[in-house]
Amino acid sequence: MRLIGMMDSPYVRRVAVSMKLTGLPFEHEPVSVFRHFDAFAAINPVVKAPTLVTGDGVVMMDSTLILEHLERLVPPERSLVPAGLAAHARATRVVGLALAACEKTVQIVYERELRPAEKLHQPWLDRVHGQLLAAYRLLDAELGGGDAWLFGPRPLQADVTAAVAWRFTRFMLPDAVDEAGHPALAALSARAESLPAFASSPLE
Repeated sequence: MRLIGMMDSPYVRRVAVSMKLTGLPFEHEPVSVFRHFDAFAAINPVVKAPTLVTGDGVVMMDSTLILEHLERLVPPERSLVPAGLAAHARATRVVGLALAACEKTVQIVYERELRPAEKLHQPWLDRVHGQLLAAYRLLDAELGGGDAWLFGPRPLQADVTAAVAWRFTRFMLPDAVDEAGHPALAALSARAESLPAFASSPLE
């Protein structure tokens, strides 16, 4: 399988880390949707990262849908989704909050870097920043304290996505969210980034 996209995308990175944690072999092709638009379009005309090309040549996109498919390729003992209904509901909430934080981070970055300065709309930026803070406040509360993973002895998708999101926001918008005010997220991030699956998929 081929994973197309840059690791500075949290969506690409969550797929790469997940594939490594589950032992699924793949080749990573760091093609940028900005700098390598034509090359990306030759693989996926929609030019959406991440793109996964299966061994049968099926082109998939959207990290959540890709991960849903990949779950079908791994045995239960390597699944990143908790089996119990209550645990699944909680994991889905955590992933949803983390992805919302990623989305709001991207919106702020695009607004600042792609829109001309004279056309910046501060009320919109303030609203998005408020949504970003709300997502991380709720996510930090959901994680709680301690030094364990959310659902057992190894990280599952909720851990992966929360850690990837936090690292992305702290890298792209270091002044947007106070690390000291989110101790559970900071601790989760530190644990996750020390794992080989994360360290070998650095945010570039």
